[in-house]
Amino acid sequence: MAKFKWAPFPQDAKAFAYAGDALKKAWPQLHAGDCEPWPDAKRATALLKAAGKAAPPKVDADTLATALQDAWRAFHHGDFQTAYEAGEKLGPIGASVAAKAMGIHATYLVDDDADKLKRFEQCAKLAEGAIAALPEDANSHYRHAFALGRYSQGLSIVKALKAGIAGKVRQSLDTALEIAPKHAEAHTAMALYHAEILGKVGAMLGGLTYGAKASEAESHIKTALKLTPDSPIAHIESGNVLLLLHGEKKEDAAAAAFEKAAKLKPKDAMEALDGAWARDQIE
Repeated sequence: MAKFKWAPFPQDAKAFAYAGDALKKAWPQLHAGDCEPWPDAKRATALLKAAGKAAPPKVDADTLATALQDAWRAFHHGDFQTAYEAGEKLGPIGASVAAKAMGIHATYLVDDDADKLKRFEQCAKLAEGAIAALPEDANSHYRHAFALGRYSQGLSIVKALKAGIAGKVRQSLDTALEIAPKHAEAHTAMALYHAEILGKVGAMLGGLTYGAKASEAESHIKTALKLTPDSPIAHIESGNVLLLLHGEKKEDAAAAAFEKAAKLKPKDAMEALDGAWARDQIE
């Protein structure tokens, strides 16, 4: 397995520590976007049962719950390497936190394009294992779509379409939303799926070949904003959808969306990185 270098989180993370019971208290806000269930002993028991032979050996529910909470605590604090390694060690049961940690780190803290692609490939591989072991878990499918979506952006949307990746992204997003209709991040990703295809190949080819529709992009991003009005990424991608669908005609509206994202108070390291990206776009 490839060894990855991990750039440190570049901001002050004191506000994102969530020590002890603080993580549970903040969980509904921290995971409003991805609907990740709180990993207590009850959830850990269900995961162990569902994963069966794919579950980590000789790990009881209490131990697993503590491990998952610590991994997520590291993620929210910006300790992405720690979160990834802790999740990856747990196999498919830890794939959600591992893939999210590597995915966010790669999105914002890796500069080399080839390195980014390798990391997103690794995220997709982790998610594929989770889909096989935990097919009823929405984030098994969403993390897969996220990883392939980011991979497609790095590869180029046109190349990704030719390689058939778009269909896999769509399938994973459809499944995630069937399981969790209020999964805001999946709605956001679905909006981008439609908008990016239309932006690259046009309405006729995009509609006939890939089922991409501007109305679907607008509907999904509207839903994401309604579900998570305080999420920087929902506003960022709302701006990106506007630019993809309308170009210069909606530059002002897109800038307003980025400005909104930049002004929101971040709840964790991921949102702090989202906000920093938004600020870079309007400066």
